[in-house]
Amino acid sequence: MSRKRAPVSPPVGLTVAGSDSGGGAGIQADLKTMEAHGVFGTSVVTAITAQNTVGVERSHTLPVDEIAAQFGAVQADFDIGAVKTGMLATAPVIELVTDRVSSVEAPVIVDPVMVAASGDRLLDPAAEDAYADLISEATLVTPNADEAAVLTGVDISAETDANPAREAGEELVEMGADAALIKGGHVENDDDWVVDTLVLSEGSDEPLVRTFEHPRVDTDATHGSGCTLSSAIAAHLAHGETLNYAVDAGTSFMQRAIRYSYDVGDGPGAVQHLAALREAADRHRTMTDVAEVVEALVDRDVSRLVPEVGMNVVGATAYAEAVGETAAVEGRITRTLSGVAPNGGVRLGASSHVARFLLAAREFDPDLRFAINCRFDDETEAATAALDGPVTEYDRADEPEDASGTMGWGARQAFGEVADDDPTSVAVLDRGDVGKEAIVKLVAETPEELGERVFTLLDAVEDA
Repeated sequence: MSRKRAPVSPPVGLTVAGSDSGGGAGIQADLKTMEAHGVFGTSVVTAITAQNTVGVERSHTLPVDEIAAQFGAVQADFDIGAVKTGMLATAPVIELVTDRVSSVEAPVIVDPVMVAASGDRLLDPAAEDAYADLISEATLVTPNADEAAVLTGVDISAETDANPAREAGEELVEMGADAALIKGGHVENDDDWVVDTLVLSEGSDEPLVRTFEHPRVDTDATHGSGCTLSSAIAAHLAHGETLNYAVDAGTSFMQRAIRYSYDVGDGPGAVQHLAALREAADRHRTMTDVAEVVEALVDRDVSRLVPEVGMNVVGATAYAEAVGETAAVEGRITRTLSGVAPNGGVRLGASSHVARFLLAAREFDPDLRFAINCRFDDETEAATAALDGPVTEYDRADEPEDASGTMGWGARQAFGEVADDDPTSVAVLDRGDVGKEAIVKLVAETPEELGERVFTLLDAVEDA
């Protein structure tokens, strides 16, 4: 018997942009990002580029009639939920796009692509003036600092008591855009934070000016970042989310896509458009891995290593950035009359202390995926010498008052001074403080490795 069809009806997004033969930006980045957000992506290709992670070798703008034909085909068949524009290249193309999006009853995100991340010019200088009319049709315009300077004349990076990003955003709103997001990725500052500034037009139900701050990722692998961000925002708007929510979620999505960028090609690399999707897909496997480690600990009876606060095993998904993206035992593992037992099942976000330590450690070594807390006494401290790697430590009594958090500060003490070519610590001694139990934390890249290190420590303690 044949199976009954079970169709789905996702919102539809439309990207109007150039093709990137390198796959990291342009139409390719837009469609990947929309798919990652549960949006069916359609496209109007404006130009064909011969480019890769190193740079743009050639660019060919399609005839306006061919671009118009693509628009017509998409509009005739799809109920478009959001539109985003990218590389438009020439004044005639911009004029055509302006005319077509004016008839679309959906949010329009204008990413004024003028210069590639590699520095190559992607926009005909004569077309810059044509952008004014397109911006007037925009729900949101998303220039970086260089593009904002071209469009408004405001130097975003200027050192001044005024807020140049807000000023540029207000200029773009005065040009007719409902809102402007001035991206801060190209603006260097002293505190290593990226600040994106959203400016909304008068009459909005939301705050007129809002900033979105994220720690800067130490990488040049940002190819496709602008395309990906604008597509992520468009996808959220296609789902009916508010603009503030869409920008907040889009910038967070971008943060992860840059941190876990693709190391491909001879250039710096490209952002990973599916990083968030892959994180979600890895959750079940991570929970299973943690459960299997817990079962091994119970079978072996590791009660000698269980601290007074209880033991927990934490696993981070491959792209984890938050406690809710780690799996651990509900209620921890505790000693019983017959050995040890978990107080509950394995679930996401079940650990706070060990999970925050593991996430902080991953800032220095993203390959670390698993951690466990063990009893700290003279015997276990001596037994750490049997482990297969470096053992480091920190003393909470030395924590400065201005530290942002003990787990982050402790991880910096344990992992921050390790050179890139040196092995990562396999165990960290937390010497505790008043009211804080001293703990030995073991970390590992795989669940098997974590189990082996726990049993090596237990063997050494029992043999002492």
